[in-house]
Amino acid sequence: MANECVLGIETSCDETAVALVAGDRTILAQKIHSQLADHAAYGGVVPEIAARAHLQKLRPLVEQTLAEAALPPAAITAVAATTGPGLIGGVMVGATMAKALALAWGKPFVAVNHLEAHALSARLSDNVAFPYLLLLVSGGHCQLLAVAGVGAYTVYGTTIDDALGEAFDKTARLLGLGYPGGPAVERLARKGDPACFSLPRPLAGRPGCDFSFAGLKTAVRQAIQALPPGEAEDQAAADLSASFQAACADVLADRCRHAMARFAAEHGACERLVVAGGVAANQALRSRLAAEAAAHGAHLTAPPPALCTDNAAMVAWAGWERFRLGQRDSLAAPPRPRWPLDGADMAVGAQPI
Repeated sequence: MANECVLGIETSCDETAVALVAGDRTILAQKIHSQLADHAAYGGVVPEIAARAHLQKLRPLVEQTLAEAALPPAAITAVAATTGPGLIGGVMVGATMAKALALAWGKPFVAVNHLEAHALSARLSDNVAFPYLLLLVSGGHCQLLAVAGVGAYTVYGTTIDDALGEAFDKTARLLGLGYPGGPAVERLARKGDPACFSLPRPLAGRPGCDFSFAGLKTAVRQAIQALPPGEAEDQAAADLSASFQAACADVLADRCRHAMARFAAEHGACERLVVAGGVAANQALRSRLAAEAAAHGAHLTAPPPALCTDNAAMVAWAGWERFRLGQRDSLAAPPRPRWPLDGADMAVGAQPI
């Protein structure tokens, strides 16, 4: 099945993306349209604007992807699309397009969970073997999971309030850095002193693997409000960015430490910690997690940044992983605004036709 390929479509948030990926992990072609300029004035993603942009850009991207790969529809094995979770308007646009293509081309359709696409992205980039421990960190999600196989996920911990990516974006807004906030905070943090501001490490040291970032966001706001008049704004912003990022790194390391211990108890050893999702592109967080993993006999794997942020290559790959296991989905498969990874319908073979 190595020469078979899957067309993947991703429209769950503010990236319109299409990719063709072969069973041997070759990305044959991929196209992506970023909507950052469309949403920058609002400081975040506006669902209606996102859905309209997907509707406008998706068909041309499909055509461009096929042209780049020089493949006719007849050469495509299956069509996969993010069918949830995400902004429902955008999810509907991508899923409907994928179903229409599958019907017109006479190809199987595979409904892909966006979180599973992130979870399996390290298998596309690094051929990581099951089982492994996964830290999934993005704008909307922050979870630690044991990945035993395709469709087999056990959640060890999740955020009890805000996702890490949302905390980065809120910190950026408080500092006037614009949107998207994560890359802006990371860039500014390189110029700052991470020990300058004393910020909390929520839940660090406590049992379990859950996360909390609401209190850290509040502490950042209070630190900004407490700056003395005349404080050098540029340096203060850099120091606060560095201190915030260091606090996040400490929290992630602490929670991963607990998760690695649980994973080792359940699976005999924790040899691999995978970090995926948009926030996984942050190099400072990667470095801290790599050190933490090494200290406990594990190796950190992080996909390249282009496969951490939302993209269609990971969707196509997740579709292929399910297709090779004999799973296809009905064209009536519903788009979902919520779709937890550890739900009963994530089991392989739950939706065969």
